[in-house]
Amino acid sequence: MILQKVKPTTSSRRQLIKLNQKSLNLSKSPLLKQKLKGKKNSTGRNNSGQITVRHKGGGVKRRYREINWFRNFNSTGIVCSLEHDPNRNAYIASVFDFINFEFFYLLAPKNLQIGDIVKSGLEIEPSLGSSSPTTCITIATPIYNNSPKTIQKSKLSITAGTFSVIKEKTDTYALIQLSSGEQRYISSKCFASIGEVSKKLHFLTRLGKAGQSRWLNRRPTVRGVSMNPVDHPHGGGEGKKSGNSRTPWGKPNFRGKTSRSKNHLILNK
Repeated sequence: MILQKVKPTTSSRRQLIKLNQKSLNLSKSPLLKQKLKGKKNSTGRNNSGQITVRHKGGGVKRRYREINWFRNFNSTGIVCSLEHDPNRNAYIASVFDFINFEFFYLLAPKNLQIGDIVKSGLEIEPSLGSSSPTTCITIATPIYNNSPKTIQKSKLSITAGTFSVIKEKTDTYALIQLSSGEQRYISSKCFASIGEVSKKLHFLTRLGKAGQSRWLNRRPTVRGVSMNPVDHPHGGGEGKKSGNSRTPWGKPNFRGKTSRSKNHLILNK
């Protein structure tokens, strides 16, 4: 997978940078129709119609792919296809389970190919895409798709190109380091998949034009200094006005981390 610049037939195409995905043999349509369900695009408004989340609205219609985040059961499956998921920035893979005789989607790791065997369970050999408890994975092994607690679905290292590394582990907890450098303790009974999340070069892509951002359910971000005084604390005045930076709701904005996590399981914040 390499970056590709297209022929500048228009000014917006000149700025476009995308990924060349021809070598991945991605499926052109979803293979598992039974794992699709409708999804309503969020407009950032609550039940009374007030905007609670800014810069959201519009976007193309898409269907949600149900991904198996709880791979805490014994299974042995074969990868049937690799697909693009419009709801996330990584690829997904459709897998047929030989033991339970069912299909499911999983988050595809880097270098996963069609026809590979993926397993999950307590006593399995570590391989790419396999899922097992943290106690069964050796130290310094890159993992992804792991959860902070045993009862929760996977929440850590699920975006494109990210992974975690096991630094140390005991019978109760395991210390992992995330791609951001944060170190935190998770339960040793939590399941994690071996490998890195696919589409590592996604952060280098460029949309090229404002219209493509609108297709992704993103509305424009307007600067406060270009507004009127009724709309923002920075609005109004002759020319650019200097002063203390404030949020649209009048609170001081100190341009940094204004809150720290009080979770005692997180070491480096």
